[in-house]
Amino acid sequence: MTVWLVVSILALILSPLAWLRPSRKQSEQMSLRLAGRRLGLAMQLAPQQWPHWLQKEPPSPCPQYHRARRKGRDDCWAYWQISPGVWLNKWREPCEDPRLSEAFARLPDNVYLVEAGTQMIALYWGERGDESVLQDIAQTLETLA
Repeated sequence: MTVWLVVSILALILSPLAWLRPSRKQSEQMSLRLAGRRLGLAMQLAPQQWPHWLQKEPPSPCPQYHRARRKGRDDCWAYWQISPGVWLNKWREPCEDPRLSEAFARLPDNVYLVEAGTQMIALYWGERGDESVLQDIAQTLETLA
């Protein structure tokens, strides 16, 4: 009986340590984020105001992967993926630029937004997939930067 009492007390004391261990999803996210860092991408959780016309509401804050743009690039644009392979700008016009369309075709279905400013290009992603998906994302951002 004393043994069971000691085991119970030890289990009660050590059980909060299990809460500190990251879940499988958190471990996979950290693995992807570290792999992205190795590929030259920066990552942050960015709060977003998503357009009301999106069919599926993306999370907010959403993981944003970004990289710097090359000098001399001053085009600014943003395209949302409303369904797999369908990219629309803020006026709900489809993407007609063949260079962008070709680059967007390599992106996974859980990319919500790709936007370019004068200083950086950013991609908002649901972080589902493996490192091959991340390599496609890094290659797309490199192409468009």
